[in-house]
Amino acid sequence: MAKPETTVGQVLLARIEAQAVVLAGLDEAVRADEPDAVHRMRVACRRLRSALRTFRRLFAPGTTDELVAELRWLAAALGGARDREVLAERLAAEARELPAECGPQRVAAALERWGEAEYRQIWPEVVAALDSPRRRALGQALATLLADPPLLPRAARGAVPELSRIAAREQDRTAERVRAALAAAPGERDLALHAARKAAKRARYAGETAAPAVGARAERYAQRMKAVQEVLGEHQDAVVAASTLAAHAASGGEPFGYGVLYGRQLATEEATRHRLPEVWRPAGRRKLARFG
Repeated sequence: MAKPETTVGQVLLARIEAQAVVLAGLDEAVRADEPDAVHRMRVACRRLRSALRTFRRLFAPGTTDELVAELRWLAAALGGARDREVLAERLAAEARELPAECGPQRVAAALERWGEAEYRQIWPEVVAALDSPRRRALGQALATLLADPPLLPRAARGAVPELSRIAAREQDRTAERVRAALAAAPGERDLALHAARKAAKRARYAGETAAPAVGARAERYAQRMKAVQEVLGEHQDAVVAASTLAAHAASGGEPFGYGVLYGRQLATEEATRHRLPEVWRPAGRRKLARFG
């Protein structure tokens, strides 16, 4: 007897289950403030939300909307502490490479103190979110979805052709946003590039979801989209860093050192914009999304 074909619904539920297990297993690690635990929990939230949004047409209308919103809430609750910690670490490391006349150690120490103060201020909010009834309800909602998934008949279609179609759609979405970002006026460019980054990340996650059923072709697709996401992530990090440094310089402290660091963020923004077309070229090839 021929082996039954894997369905797209089975692939999707396997992805959701795997990430739900990751999410549930990280609560204690986050509470203990273990290294990288917050980051891993945020990534699990993003992967789950992306799966529910990208494959939403496989679910009965409206049945996953609340779960998507709650995953967004948890990722945001975790985000403040993690983002400030990473930003402070990055800027302090760059500060130590400044010329001696900029006072590199003083600038780095000031940035580290700022990062630590921000982290201490926000950390209680992270713990409160994890201990909240809302977090427990989110875990239960994921368990309910997996126990009785509200899938439509189209979820019974063969996995490979459906996953290829979805990958092509996400590739098209990313291409549209990359084109818009490259053509945007300076005042609109940062937001447009950030939107392109989010599209590339969603496409990458679609490739990750497909990989167990498709294999190397889906892995290659995910890798290409990850490369686009990363160059756009460098740009976004530089935008946020520049804004933070401008605020620090305006409030006193080490304005000379902050000014030099600020200039370096602007240079990074420009460099990543120039790199984007080259990185996008292999990711935008039509055959990349042909998994069959």
